Amino acid sequence: MIEKIETQWLLSFKSVYEQLSFKLAAEQLQLPSSNVSRHVSLLEKSLNSRLLERTTRKMQATAAGTKLYHSLIPLMQAMDDALEEVSLHGESVSGHLKIITPDLPFMGEVIADFCLQHPQIQLSCDTQLNPNEGLLDGFDLILSFGRGPLEDSGWVAKEILRWTSCVVASPSLLKEHAVPSTLNELSKSPCITSLSVLQGTPWRFKNQEKLQVESSYKVNSGNLAKAAALKGLGFAILPLHACQAEIAKGDLIEIKLDEKPEDLVLHAFYSGRKYPLQKVKAFLTHLASSL
Repeated sequence: MIEKIETQWLLSFKSVYEQLSFKLAAEQLQLPSSNVSRHVSLLEKSLNSRLLERTTRKMQATAAGTKLYHSLIPLMQAMDDALEEVSLHGESVSGHLKIITPDLPFMGEVIADFCLQHPQIQLSCDTQLNPNEGLLDGFDLILSFGRGPLEDSGWVAKEILRWTSCVVASPSLLKEHAVPSTLNELSKSPCITSLSVLQGTPWRFKNQEKLQVESSYKVNSGNLAKAAALKGLGFAILPLHACQAEIAKGDLIEIKLDEKPEDLVLHAFYSGRKYPLQKVKAFLTHLASSL
């Protein structure tokens, strides 16, 4: 049977089924409407089944058409994945690479070196700490921070960097507030939190517990948070490497609690397709080797 069916007939049928319009399907496929209509008719003739009911006012799928559509979807996706997997072995690193990333000190050099190595890449890079869900469509790769378990999404997540974190406070703050030893005591103390990233106010600890803390100082920057901690505006949770020098000098005190804070992790998110695009795969490899 399959040798009598052309792939383009199935693609045309799939598009018409989804659009319920030959005109819209033709626009999606960038084919003349007459071609799309002919493809569906040839498919119906080969299968000896009516797949779509056409009237002057509307179009709807028949039971046979619905059954065929739902059977085709996983098969087409599997075929597409297989073809893409094979094509990756010979595909050059080229095309338009669209990235969202935090404005990290090292990222500028990493991205510039990648484009220097791959002159056929056209780059569009947006620097955001907390990209809006609606903006993600159209981007190839999203780099963002997180603490604790990731929320479910249609994106594949790859860990890029992990930083051990600690809770710190200035000596001046500790003159006014007792040194907390438990999460409960910390929750009653003034804290410096993120404004919108990393789930906002809650702090995450290794036991997967979220701690609601009191905060009147909220910023989306580790540098701003550290500056505020040094001024005694509150307790802060920071990557250990970012405040080691201040801890060594005594400008900040590391607070030992009954639970350790979750690590700060930089993740790369890309489309949930089984096989990432070659340009994404190449960039992730370059990023890993650079770090």
